Amino acid sequence: MPPPQLVVEVVSPGKQNIDRDYRYKRSQYEARSIAEYWIVDPIAQQVTVLTLVEGLYESATFAGEAKISSALLAELAPGQSLTASQLLMARVER
Repeated sequence: MPPPQLVVEVVSPGKQNIDRDYRYKRSQYEARSIAEYWIVDPIAQQVTVLTLVEGLYESATFAGEAKISSALLAELAPGQSLTASQLLMARVER
């Protein structure tokens, strides 16, 4: 089965959760060759976008009104933009 193109993790409180999302999953996702890995961190109020380049992730962190830079987002929604603040304030309707 091919790897997903994007994985999004939302960080939960606690050192164990933070370590898992920022450190351990990163190496797991690199090994699976997942093109993009987003870490949405409501505690730190930031979004980290990790992009796979030659087998390793390069990261960029966005906060506040900074526009999230993502090759996958640009491909799926050309001309659209999303800020870290918009993503962190999003609510799921049930």
